[in-house]
Amino acid sequence: MTQSLPKVATREAYGQALVELGRENPDIVVLGGDLNKSTFVHLFAAEFPDRFFDFGPAEQNIMGVAAGMAASGKVPFVSTFSVFGMCRPFDQVRVGIAQPHLGVKIVCTHAGILTGEDGMSAHGIEDLSLACSLPGFTVVAPSDAVEAVAAVRAAAKTPGPFYVRLYRPATPVMHSEDYEFRLGVGDVVRQGKDASIIATGVMVATALETADALTSRGVSCRVINIHTLSPLDEDVIATAAQETGGVVTVEEHLSHGGLGSRVAQVLGRKAPVPLEMVALQGYTESGDPALLIKKYHLAAEDVEAAVWRVLERKS
Repeated sequence: MTQSLPKVATREAYGQALVELGRENPDIVVLGGDLNKSTFVHLFAAEFPDRFFDFGPAEQNIMGVAAGMAASGKVPFVSTFSVFGMCRPFDQVRVGIAQPHLGVKIVCTHAGILTGEDGMSAHGIEDLSLACSLPGFTVVAPSDAVEAVAAVRAAAKTPGPFYVRLYRPATPVMHSEDYEFRLGVGDVVRQGKDASIIATGVMVATALETADALTSRGVSCRVINIHTLSPLDEDVIATAAQETGGVVTVEEHLSHGGLGSRVAQVLGRKAPVPLEMVALQGYTESGDPALLIKKYHLAAEDVEAAVWRVLERKS
């Protein structure tokens, strides 16, 4: 059961992985935005002070400098909170990084409403939509700390711009250390025949919890982890739809432009089936993350209700 899994913060795993990458590749540089301890890039700064640059709260400037470093042959990692790394400097990311297709790796922590008490202005719930709108960007939302490390390693060695979405609190670790992460390939973490639950990021654990609960009620759910939203694995989505006849998408992000929207586009073109989306419908408030998840209908019981609606529509 997912409730008994160990928990590790993806941002902490990222900071440790970045230090290891720095030892392996002298071209890796890191740019911070006055939140270095919170994003754990202070670990890189301590070991490689000549390859670390803190610009303070000047995110538009950070993206411009990172683009210049990438154009000069470096592998820049930019780290701040998601609202500051994707929402605030979107124009600089679009013009300076996406259009020239430069290898800037934007790794943002404190995404979604799990940022909790920091409140509405700090809840990055539009970031995936913005990142996925940029042609040529690889967009990854790791489901746990193991996958976060694998995604960051993939970003370091893969050409082109990246956005990687991480979280503030410790979250369940579902993968073993020998997990094989394949960029752009959806991960079927559980087989099932009655419906498919397609989730991303921290909500993969919730999807598995839901599938466990439904098994005792005689419902077999396939669970798919879409860690890479762009490029999207359309084949795994279409196959799941065709074989199970119904899909529920689950994300801790606005319904518009995120996982649900992208899955809907695939289903519309390749495999039209009943679809339900479990996602945020608007801005939220400050509060304990677990209570926010419950209040804004992202809990396991909400996913289960969506599965029942899909099953009813199938019949």
